[in-house]
Amino acid sequence: MSSISNFKIGLTCFGSVVVIATAGYMIAGWSLMDAIYMVVITIFGVGFGEVRPLETPPLRIFTMFVIVAGTTAEVFTLGGLIQMLTEGEIRRLMGARRMRSEIDKLSGHVIICGFGRIGQVLAEELTAAKHLFVVVDSTPERIAMAQERGYLAMAGNATEEEALIDAGIKRASVLATVLPDDALNVFITLSARNLNADLSIIARGELPTTHKKLVQAGANQVVLPTMIGAQRMASLIRRPVLDDVLHDAMGRQRLDEDLSRLGVRLQELPVPESSPVIGKTIGDIEVHSEGACLIVGIRHSHGKTISNPGSDTLLSVGDTLLVIGHSDQLPRFIQRSMQPKTTNYRAGVR
Repeated sequence: MSSISNFKIGLTCFGSVVVIATAGYMIAGWSLMDAIYMVVITIFGVGFGEVRPLETPPLRIFTMFVIVAGTTAEVFTLGGLIQMLTEGEIRRLMGARRMRSEIDKLSGHVIICGFGRIGQVLAEELTAAKHLFVVVDSTPERIAMAQERGYLAMAGNATEEEALIDAGIKRASVLATVLPDDALNVFITLSARNLNADLSIIARGELPTTHKKLVQAGANQVVLPTMIGAQRMASLIRRPVLDDVLHDAMGRQRLDEDLSRLGVRLQELPVPESSPVIGKTIGDIEVHSEGACLIVGIRHSHGKTISNPGSDTLLSVGDTLLVIGHSDQLPRFIQRSMQPKTTNYRAGVR
């Protein structure tokens, strides 16, 4: 029987004893307040004197029944409550010990640092390939999510060497650091390389400028989700047969889902009048976005469509850009580059 069931049964029995005992004293001629007071001091054994003398044998026998039944129900209720409070903690400790034992047995496994969007996709792919891996994340909610899915997961800060050692980095074959923070990925790469010189390290980078830093830190491979999404889009646009995918609702939805798993978004942006990009080249706009967004296609106002346009392509009113960028960076790119210019007028100025 579960601890919650024991607690409910004990609480029901305790309440029943209190009600029956109070009713019994009231039948004997006591007032409601005197009856309740007598029941409380009897069950909890505080040692106070009786409210009224217990002169008749039936009343004394009834009081003994109240003592035995009330104390039993009280102990059963408290036991259920304590069991309910401690059972979860004991289960958690046993689960953590079992998890630690399984991790200690691993060899040649993969360590995934970060269980965000990309970390979850990576875990799904490794599970499908039946490859052993350990998830390391500092967020308890994500660790609980990983454990619910049956993954080996441990809470810890992957930037600390102790966490990587606990994950078995000296026995691992691959480490994938997929945090959304480039600085943290660089730091984890440095620590991992110092702990295991033979380890294969795959690092995620948000900005193209981070690629060189990750390689210098010791990464064997660097993955830029924005670049991957842009290359895939450009590949689809360049192929006439696959171009229909972009115009098909289901195909576009699947593509959007694939890109969102990489943390990037695809959006069509028309060039309105008074936009600051009019007369500028695509290269100027991409430099302004610091590599966070890439233009993979353009449809001019006269109807001509260009895939993977050159950096010297000029923009004019009515053009539509096909832009791919990081989900967090794209709104800022739109606000800075695409919104029309505004002119402020002051009264009295000619």
